[in-house]
Amino acid sequence: MTEQYQMQVIGYIESPYKQKFAIPRQPGLIAAAHGKLVLRAPFADETFVRGIEAFSHLWLLFVFHETADKGWSPLVRPPRLGGNVRKGVFATRATFRPNPIGMSVVKLEGVSQKKGQIELLISGLDLLHGTPILDIKPYLPYSDALPHASGGFADAAPETTMTVSFSEDAAGFCQRQRAYPDLQNLIEQVLKQDPRPSYKKQRQSEQHYGMTLYNFNIKWTVNGEHNHVTEILQLPEPDCQQ
Repeated sequence: MTEQYQMQVIGYIESPYKQKFAIPRQPGLIAAAHGKLVLRAPFADETFVRGIEAFSHLWLLFVFHETADKGWSPLVRPPRLGGNVRKGVFATRATFRPNPIGMSVVKLEGVSQKKGQIELLISGLDLLHGTPILDIKPYLPYSDALPHASGGFADAAPETTMTVSFSEDAAGFCQRQRAYPDLQNLIEQVLKQDPRPSYKKQRQSEQHYGMTLYNFNIKWTVNGEHNHVTEILQLPEPDCQQ
């Protein structure tokens, strides 16, 4: 018998990632990625988060809201395997799932309470701006960290030999803007993860790309194992969906 359950969204994510492209494959890979979990009524109350600052990390259960309407498949092609091997959806963390639910562990940097609004300040996130959050659970090192567990085809953090440089104009832009002091470091960490689709990583010719972080449009070129940031443009910053 098929059962259905109705969930409540407890809050939304404010994230530097405004598009799927460039989001790291897993949480914790980009330490410079800072964001917020903005709780919504009736959960925007101090009683719901009382004691949460005793924990350094949190599990967030969320909805893959941008792919939820695209259906799902019993077999998927994990990017970690180059997109060439099919695995069962339950043997992966793919977004196209029977129930579009994801989980992510983030570092809790603090709790902000102002004007009746509760915000959890987080870092190391891998979540799209506006992601709906279904639940928050404290990360417990004694039970959640299993150093001898087997990670299957993703047994270790992905590594690349990509290097990053900035044009004089791009580096100057990072230094002049004041809203995000760690912007240049964030861009460098993201590009070192090589966010390109797997099939394009084999190409040797120069490639041109763009991505949006916070309210900045970052343009760069890839030549072999090197990324060169050529230009950064400021865009109007969208509000978190609430």
